Amino acid sequence: MKEYSRPISLRWSDMDPNFHVRHSVYYDLGAQHRTQYLIENGLSPMVMVKNNFGPILFREEAIFRKEIHFGDQLTMNIAIVSMRKDYSRWTIRHQIMKGDVLCAEITVDGAWIDTVKRKLTVPPEVAHVAFDNMPKSEDFTWQN
Repeated sequence: MKEYSRPISLRWSDMDPNFHVRHSVYYDLGAQHRTQYLIENGLSPMVMVKNNFGPILFREEAIFRKEIHFGDQLTMNIAIVSMRKDYSRWTIRHQIMKGDVLCAEITVDGAWIDTVKRKLTVPPEVAHVAFDNMPKSEDFTWQN
C-alpha cells in the first residue's frame, strides 16, 4: 500500500482553554487511526481475541509542529517506521496534516502480547498480512 490517509474530525471537547487541541487528544486520534487501519486490513479486535494476542505499546510520543484549531480540515496518515522480520516488534508513525502542512507526528513503539500467557509473542499470520500492507516510511528500517 502506497498511502493510508483518512480525514479526522475534532470535537469541541477536544479543545483546551486556549482553543487548541488538548495534548492527550493526539494520542487518542493515533489509537483510533491505527485501530481503523488494522480492522480494514483484517486484524479486528475479534480476530485478536480468537487468536489470543493483542498489541501493547512501550512508548508513545507526540511532536507538535503547528497549531490546530477547531474546524481545521485535517487528515492523518500511518506508516511503519521499523519492524522485526518476525513482526514481533514495530514502530509506527502517524502524521496529522492540514493540507500540505505537517501539524503533528505521533510515534509508537509496540509489540504483541499473548493474552493467555501474558508474555511477548510473535503474532499469527493474520498480523503479518496487515503489517505487510501498511505503508512504509521513507526512513523504514528492519530491527534486529
